Order: sequence, then C-alpha cells, then structure tokens
Amino acid sequence: MNTDQLVRTFLEYYEEHGHHRITGSTLIPPPGDPVLFTTSGMHPLTPYLEGRPHPLGRRLVNVQRCLRTTDLDEVGDLTHLTVFEMLGSWSLGDYEGPQSLDWGYRLLTDGFGVDPGRLHVTVFGGDEQVGPDTGSLELWEGLGVPVELTVEDNWWSNGPTGPCGPDSEIFLWTGDTPPESTPTGDDRWVEVWNHVMMRHRRLDDGSLVPLPQRNVDTGLGLERLSSLLQGRSSVFECDVFDPWRQLLPPLWPLDEPSLRLVGDHLRSAVLVIGDGVRPSNTGRGYVLRRLLRRVLTVLRRDDPGRGLGDLPEELLRHTLDHFRQELPPEVVRRVLLEEERRFDLLLERGRRVLSRPRFRGPLSEDDLHYLHDTHGLPRELVLDLRGA
Repeated sequence: MNTDQLVRTFLEYYEEHGHHRITGSTLIPPPGDPVLFTTSGMHPLTPYLEGRPHPLGRRLVNVQRCLRTTDLDEVGDLTHLTVFEMLGSWSLGDYEGPQSLDWGYRLLTDGFGVDPGRLHVTVFGGDEQVGPDTGSLELWEGLGVPVELTVEDNWWSNGPTGPCGPDSEIFLWTGDTPPESTPTGDDRWVEVWNHVMMRHRRLDDGSLVPLPQRNVDTGLGLERLSSLLQGRSSVFECDVFDPWRQLLPPLWPLDEPSLRLVGDHLRSAVLVIGDGVRPSNTGRGYVLRRLLRRVLTVLRRDDPGRGLGDLPEELLRHTLDHFRQELPPEVVRRVLLEEERRFDLLLERGRRVLSRPRFRGPLSEDDLHYLHDTHGLPRELVLDLRGA
C-alpha cells in the first residue's frame, strides 16, 4: 500500500464512521499559539477542543503537515523526521476513548492488514492526581492485545499548562524475531498511533480542572506507518522519499545517516520556504537557517565544492507538489542559494576569528557563548571548524 492509498483508506474509513474531513493548515500556527510551527494536528483545533462548536460538527478527520524542532538531534536515525504528516481524528465531546481505540484497532488490522500479533499498547496507569485509564485497559484486554501500564509515558500535554489527559499508544513490532518484551523495554516496538483522552486542563499551580467537554485526539505518523506497512527499514525508505533516495546518492556520496539528514533537512526547508518563511536570526527563520546550515556543514566535510545549486529541480518540484504548494521552484532555489552565500561568508569570518591566539587552545563554555553572542558563530559551527 503506497502512501496515497494509505491516506485515502484512513480518511474514507473515518468518514464512514461519521467524521467530516477538514483541510489541514500550513506549518504556521494560528495566532496566539506559543509554538513556532504546527507540531500536531490538534494545534489548529485548540479552540474547538476547549469547547467552541466546530462548524462541521463533533467528529473530524484530516491530514496535517507538522514540524518538530525537538527531534532535530535525532534525525538521521530510522524513525525521526523534522517535517512529517499526521493523520488525525477527533471527537469533540462526542464518543469516548474506548470507541476511538476500537476503531483504530480495526482500521490497522482489517483496513491496513496489520497482524494483530505484532501489536502492543501502553495505557496510563494512574498517578496521585488521576486514576488509571480503566476504560482503555478493558478495551485492549477484550481485544486480546498485550498492555503495558506507564505513568509519564502515557500522559499527553501541550506544554506545562493547558489541555492534557491520559493517552494510549499503539506500537508495531519491527523485529526479525517473534515479538518480545514491552514497548518501554525494547526499541523494536515502534509507536505508530497515539489516542489522547483530552479531558483536563492543567493550571499554573499544577492542578487539574475538567475541560468543558471530554475529547479524543488521535495522531498517526503517516511516513512512519507507511514505511512499516511497506516493509522498509526506515521512514526514509517509504515511497514519499523515493525521488530523494534515487537522486541524492549519485550527486553527493554520503554515509547513510548523513544521507538521511541531508534529505530530511532539505525537504523540510523546501516546505518551510513554501509556507512563507525566510531565513533569519530569530524565530521560524532561524529554524530554517539552522536546517540549511546543518546540511551545508555535512556536505562540505568531505568536499568543499558541494553546493545547493546542484540540487535537482525535480526534488524541489516533487516536494512542493506533494504538499500542494504553489511557490515556483526557482523561487525556492533563490532562497537556498542566498542562504548558502551567507553561510560561506560566516565560514570565512569564523575561520578568521578562531585563528586568534585566545581561541587556539581548548574552548570553554564562556568562549562558545562569546563566539555566538559577539560574532554570530553557532556552537555546532565552531566545533565543526575546530574538528571537534
């Protein structure tokens, strides 16, 4: 099942169960949202999860593009992406968690053909404020799916304050042996779907109060599930990355982790540019700048002559088309090349500064802060120039 078929199956399944399809937003969150980028499907729906009536009703489904900066240091492994798409379903004060989990189980097993024997779930086991999620536990036990109870791992929140609640996470076994251990004990269990029973609001003092309605918010990582259903070993091998896997290695021979990072960061940068962000030293623009500078740092390690001007237009167009963006590829290329020019100037300045006598020995934390604050040299760039 390719990714487009997976999306259609997901959306049509929930529409058959009374959900209305809504259009996903751009990566730029709505006004008032404290995050730089949309990090999950629920962000644009926050007012409706807090009680405002949605014009399309209480059952919703969509596909939402997301960007998470918290995972940047993990990109290059088998499962993490900077930009990804989230398949989401919502109950806005309608059905409860067990119904959501039952539908999710049947979609995975009947709709996507997942062997039930490869599934394991985790459920909130309760803490001093909220008791165990017995509804989810009983549902899974009735379906015969093994359950692991946790506390911190199965409590979802959107920050230190705001909507929150217990969740139940569904994991798929990816090992070559029969399933063993539990999700917290073996990383061959890969999380694919999270169902949040969003019932509470955490206040500034840490206490919990009920939300005006009891919601269910689910999120399923599209590329991660697609790679698992396609029998691929990493998210970078699912079909949405096929053009990148075909065109990048001949252009830039890289080891596998570096290839994943370069492909991920460039694809993410194209999408961010397509959503209207431009490189800068603050906010969203700094995230974009950081993505591109990490790419250039990796590319230049083995060959200083490598540059973003070599990037095939086919990859720019493929990404823009996939995310339904109208920006011409040549505009994206101009942004990339201008940022590369700025990076080259920064490299020249960095080498001059680091050649000064005070920086010839080991660098202290004070040195790194000074280089950043006074000369605009990020820590990772300084360490790379020093060969650390």
